[in-house]
Amino acid sequence: MTESTINPQGAGGIARTVLRTLGIVSALIWLLLAVTGILIAYKFELNDRLVSTVTAPKDLAAIERRMDALTSAGGQAKINYIWGTAGLKDRYFISYNAADGTKRSARIAGDGTVLLDTPADDPPFLETVREIHLELMSGKTGEWILAITGIALLANLVAFGVQALRRTGQFAPSQATPADARLLGWYRRIGLAGVVPTFVVVFVAVVIFFEHQIEGPIGAPARSLPAVAPQGKGAGFAAVARAAETAIPNGRFVGTAFPKKPDDATWWVSVNVPGEYFRDDGYAGSTVAVNGNDASVREAYELSKQSASYKAIALPYPVHTGEIAGPIGRFLVMLTGFWLATMVVIGLILWNRRRKATA
Repeated sequence: MTESTINPQGAGGIARTVLRTLGIVSALIWLLLAVTGILIAYKFELNDRLVSTVTAPKDLAAIERRMDALTSAGGQAKINYIWGTAGLKDRYFISYNAADGTKRSARIAGDGTVLLDTPADDPPFLETVREIHLELMSGKTGEWILAITGIALLANLVAFGVQALRRTGQFAPSQATPADARLLGWYRRIGLAGVVPTFVVVFVAVVIFFEHQIEGPIGAPARSLPAVAPQGKGAGFAAVARAAETAIPNGRFVGTAFPKKPDDATWWVSVNVPGEYFRDDGYAGSTVAVNGNDASVREAYELSKQSASYKAIALPYPVHTGEIAGPIGRFLVMLTGFWLATMVVIGLILWNRRRKATA
């Protein structure tokens, strides 16, 4: 990002080399995150439209019948979860296991029509890009690398803003060619235009990485209820989803995982409510716990009625994606990706020119 990070001043040659290498690696990771962030800004809509433009109103009973059909082969077949695709209206993504235990992914329309059914290990291109953006396709290790480089980026953004406003450090070079001076001037002007919104987007991304570590201390622990023993076949998905929607005024079913514990019939259903931070499909801030035995509501956690801590813990993701400000917010967040990519590239060019000049 800034020249001071890419070319840090160390006490010895080895230290300078190590710090310089870490700085360049960090800059390249920031560039990767910027590019992947740009690509997935409208991933959900693109994925849905590339699969099919077919639309159909949501029919929970038809969706349940489709789930039954997907698991009718027996064996290890089961549904893992269903979630809105966040693209076209009334589109859903079903994760399920086939009879032989292999994981598969089905995209369906609101009437249960299967639009695409693929192995889970063969995701669409943009899903792969998303995994790179979220965890470098390296699981927890990738998440920690991104968290650390995210914190470093925040420090860099602050240092850049201070230096740019005061015209100190790299912005007051003692020796520079006219071309370098012009490039440095553009670097400063472009940087000041986007440093604040980019800081916000990166800050909430870092908070997301540490969400589970901080939710308890700030007073927003994960929800839990005493287990309810399963009884018979149960009420079924459609009844559970309807109960969740009616538990909160104007609630709209977004998604749910099927009960995983054999001794607990509780379904945790995500419900979108108008006026929350999220769009209608794919995201939700409210949750309803439903007894799967009889579809009775155990507890409804409407976001607007929760404590400030729960509202705060739900805020980072819609801010990071721009969802909180609707279509304009998503576009502006995408622009921060272009800004970061531009700043990294110019910063690397300036660093390389200075390195050659002082070599």
